[in-house]
Amino acid sequence: MINRALLLLLLPPLFWAGNALLARATAGDLPPVALAFWRWVLAACLILPFTGRDLWASRGVLLCHWKPVLGLALTSVAAYNTLLYLAVQTTTAINATLVGTSLPIMVLLLARMWLGDPIRPLQALGMAVSILGLLAVVTRGEPARLATLTLTPGDGLMLLASFSWAVYSVMLRRFPIPVRGFTLLSALIVLGWLMIVPFYLFELSLGYQVQVRPATLAVIAYTAVCASLLAYYFWNMGVAAVGAPTAGLFANLIPLFTAILGVALLGETFAWYHAVGAVLIFAGIALATKRPG
Repeated sequence: MINRALLLLLLPPLFWAGNALLARATAGDLPPVALAFWRWVLAACLILPFTGRDLWASRGVLLCHWKPVLGLALTSVAAYNTLLYLAVQTTTAINATLVGTSLPIMVLLLARMWLGDPIRPLQALGMAVSILGLLAVVTRGEPARLATLTLTPGDGLMLLASFSWAVYSVMLRRFPIPVRGFTLLSALIVLGWLMIVPFYLFELSLGYQVQVRPATLAVIAYTAVCASLLAYYFWNMGVAAVGAPTAGLFANLIPLFTAILGVALLGETFAWYHAVGAVLIFAGIALATKRPG
């Protein structure tokens, strides 16, 4: 079961890496809040015909757990993605990735405080090795690049996004909701979308509009199906099986997968530092997930 969960946890970083590439490619045509808004509109239209009946039947259970349900919707659907899209408007991909390295650490500390999960030595070592691999990728094997980075407002937003996702990941274990996976996801989508609506209306009032083109429609479709429905479902299953701290390490795969997709889709070169980063990231995950004895 754990090995299967670890395999499933490879998929969300892959889907989110594609999401980051596509969002950057259409940044001028898709305002950040609009992308979050329409992404979840389409996701709701796709999932509710299959889960609507069970969602209605589970309304009593969801109402009994309304506080954690609202918290999960706020930290995942509403906050994380919207903050991420806003962050990449004013920061570089390298900065965003480096700030994102705080996610596994946040998850580990929150799990220690909320759940009482011990921090095992191999877990800490695996996290350190994984972060070294991530740095190898984002600095292109040149540590001196770190000295040239400057902080932007987007870096602060990315830090908030990482904290939001860390809280969501730990809450999944801290407050298990006794409903089916896709049923819970449907509830989070509807509630999170409602939270986004006022900010979308504010963005519209500022004059930002979606440029309706085949490319923008394709991006919305991808984010709704792969980066939303499938990625969230697999992530929730993985967290339930192996715990939030272990699952959090898989976030370090996002820049690696982004680089690999850049090679495959944009014709970029696969360099030695990609290989070194891949080995270190996977080695760190292997160390962190190694069971005592």
